[in-house]
Amino acid sequence: QVQLVESGGGLVQAGGSLRLSCAASGRTSSRYAMGWFRQAPGKEREFVAAISWSGDNTNYADSVKGRFTISRDNAKNTVYLQMNSLKSEDTAVYFCAQRRIFQLSVDSTALGPEPYWGQGTQVTVSS
Repeated sequence: QVQLVESGGGLVQAGGSLRLSCAASGRTSSRYAMGWFRQAPGKEREFVAAISWSGDNTNYADSVKGRFTISRDNAKNTVYLQMNSLKSEDTAVYFCAQRRIFQLSVDSTALGPEPYWGQGTQVTVSS
């Protein structure tokens, strides 16, 4: 049973920073792309960032490019999202995701259909 546990959310002023963490467990192999999504009140869940198993490739939504950085530590089975220059529009529940289906390439950022999800962590940016 795959478990993804997010932490690091909270309340921050606009222009500030937060670092989210997501610890994965339940699978013997960590050879899976991982990523972050977010969902603001009344809106659809949207993609934020993804990272390949190797860590060599990353992918970002245009709205966060240059401000957010995704990284991972495979020894700790943990993925991070460093969020800088936060804006009020970044306020949302942030969800960690891990690819469900086995992938051959260690350099792919594709999360595939129906990834595993964490329970989410709230990020609130006050203006």
